[in-house]
Amino acid sequence: MEEELKTISKFMSLVLRHKPQAIGLQLDSNGWADVAELIAKSNAKNLNITLDMLKLVVDTNEKKRFAFNDDKTKIRANQGHSVVVDVELKLTTPPDVLYHGTALKNREEILSKGLNKMSRLHVHLSQDIETAKKVGGRHGKPMVFVVDAKQMHADGNKFYLSENGVWLVQYVPTRYIKEYEG
Repeated sequence: MEEELKTISKFMSLVLRHKPQAIGLQLDSNGWADVAELIAKSNAKNLNITLDMLKLVVDTNEKKRFAFNDDKTKIRANQGHSVVVDVELKLTTPPDVLYHGTALKNREEILSKGLNKMSRLHVHLSQDIETAKKVGGRHGKPMVFVVDAKQMHADGNKFYLSENGVWLVQYVPTRYIKEYEG
């Protein structure tokens, strides 16, 4: 069952964050998909997803990537989109310091160009070092950058906090970045 839920979670990330067209799914302007449509179109691709399975994925996903609306008729990803949607992020004052985990192979480019959102809508930042290390470890030997969020915010940069606790910004210039030495 655990492997099945992991497969469903990865599939949901694909269709709710990046390629809804892969199954002909429609997302509204705020990233919400109709649950019945998601189930029907997923099952047409032989995934055998049920509402109970979706609930289990939403409830047990350690990163809290997905959310239902109040009556569980709609579902969306909380952040991480490459398709343009407005997940109704609220401007938030960040803590003094945030962290960005990446693979060591990205070190030089980040030190020379800053943190870019790449194909996503935002740069993702973590509030703690351990989360940043986990994120960085997904793509190779991890390394962590420390972001001077306090100064960046004071200089007029906008910060958002997603429903699942990921800090989001448009770009982090090099002057606010240093390597974590821990």
